Amino acid sequence: MSFREFVAGELIDIIEWLDESGDTMVWRFSRPKNEVKNGAQLIVRPGQAAMLVDEGKVADVYGPGRHELSTGNMPLLSTLRGWKYGFESPFKADVVYVSTRQFTNRKWGTSNPVIVRDPQLGPVRLRAFGTFALRVQDPPRLVSEIVGTNSVFIVDEIGDQLRDLVVAKVSSALADGNVSVLDLAGRYAELGQRVLAQVASQFTQYGLELTQLVVENVSLPSEVEQAIDQRAKLSVIGNLDQYTKLQSADALRDAARNPSGGAAAGVGIGMGAAMAQQAMAPSAPAPIPAPASSDEPPPLPRDLWYYAVGQERRGPTDVAGLRAAMAGGALRSETLVWKKGMADWTPASRAPGLEQLFAPGGG
Repeated sequence: MSFREFVAGELIDIIEWLDESGDTMVWRFSRPKNEVKNGAQLIVRPGQAAMLVDEGKVADVYGPGRHELSTGNMPLLSTLRGWKYGFESPFKADVVYVSTRQFTNRKWGTSNPVIVRDPQLGPVRLRAFGTFALRVQDPPRLVSEIVGTNSVFIVDEIGDQLRDLVVAKVSSALADGNVSVLDLAGRYAELGQRVLAQVASQFTQYGLELTQLVVENVSLPSEVEQAIDQRAKLSVIGNLDQYTKLQSADALRDAARNPSGGAAAGVGIGMGAAMAQQAMAPSAPAPIPAPASSDEPPPLPRDLWYYAVGQERRGPTDVAGLRAAMAGGALRSETLVWKKGMADWTPASRAPGLEQLFAPGGG
């Protein structure tokens, strides 16, 4: 034996783990032939636990602090080995460190939409996203159930399994919640707590604890969101006729601000102000034209139409005016038109009452 080997054999081992990865759950201390010297110093830092594993069996578990490995400080391993009167020689045992800190910001999300029956919207498809946090609650169970003989075990190796457990419970909670998605945004915290209570026991079977579950968003398909936005827009607008008049006044006012105009600007300002006053005034029922004579009926009421040319709105005009615009090329089948009673602007060829204009020979 060389002098260096003799001195190395007399040194007291120091066993410790400095984790810089941020995602390692379990780390196995490596040394030749797994020999640990009697009296070795085991250092366990905050957020860690250390275990002595003898032939696949977890013996002693140590919390944060400095521990001297001797028969008096290894009761279970001493019992397994039968060291009744102590020992002086090195012994073989695996030293396994487990990180007991929280692993935060673990992402979860529904890979496929969850079909639920909304109390207000009917059957809809929902997607949900969020985060969860976990930590090791029972190190021996984690090592025996999941880690096995791995020398390094990171949280991502079990991440997919844990994520599937969370998503399954979130899907069930959305389907059974009986809460409209329109009101769900204010109840994300309640939904997260309910899912956490349901899935916590499934984490326990792996020696883990689910410490937090956050629901960040529950979303609808884009086409349903657009329909909801359109309904909200109509609700805010209210009287569509008043809204149209006010937009006309604004357009004239903006045109009047064009510096190219002297007299035209003054006329535009006057017309804009007049139309704005008319728009803000309460709607009055359309007067019924008086008959030409008592022997003749009054003229039939006409539908007054508006149509869009680029960003300019034209009208009101009747069907004859639309026919003239069509002849002049200003009105085509895809031109947007509107009249009182319609919910929104519609292509002319699809507007009720204008089909004959675009029928063969109808122009």
